[in-house]
Amino acid sequence: MQVFLFYAIKKKRASVFLIPIPMLNYNELKPGTLFILDDQPYEVLEFDFLRMQQRKPVAQTKIKNLITGKVLNRNFQNSESFKEAELIFKKVKFLFGHRGKFVFSEIQNPSARFELSEEAIGEKALYLKPNSEVEVIIFDEKIISVKLPIKMEFKVIEAPPSIKGNTAQGGNKAVKIETGAMVNAPLFIEEGDIIRLNTETGQYAERVNK
Repeated sequence: MQVFLFYAIKKKRASVFLIPIPMLNYNELKPGTLFILDDQPYEVLEFDFLRMQQRKPVAQTKIKNLITGKVLNRNFQNSESFKEAELIFKKVKFLFGHRGKFVFSEIQNPSARFELSEEAIGEKALYLKPNSEVEVIIFDEKIISVKLPIKMEFKVIEAPPSIKGNTAQGGNKAVKIETGAMVNAPLFIEEGDIIRLNTETGQYAERVNK
């Protein structure tokens, strides 16, 4: 078991206490679990046991790097254990983006501003709307990523005209939303419509109103 040292100063003497760091076994990597792998935080997306005759079971997982956003398929043995990832989720307000920099502020204190780079935000930048509330993920006292609501509403600012008869047959077309991102939407969507998107996949969910 791994341990870390905690020093308490009292009457000019240092006392040392050994406090165990909780560890996760390979069979505890259930969906939603946050853990440390190669010094970086990961979230478990999928988990299953692979059982083979005359062999020890293996944990098959799909995990997501919370810093890079990269998704991996990874197998773990029963001899492996992991440290839980201690993350802080804090609600903030997105103000505006300019030249690859994105400015946020605290919800209750608009003057307390900070910037994140486009590299840190990744594809989530496509769905950042001014004055929208999002969450930042803090790991090891550093903001590592932004977490958006799974579904958000956007105004369509450009949409090619639909050809009469095509809307009845279904199909999609590319439209531009207020953030400047291009998304696929049904043929009946028009400029000025408000649509709801899944920010994790970028897929159209429904039209809210015209």
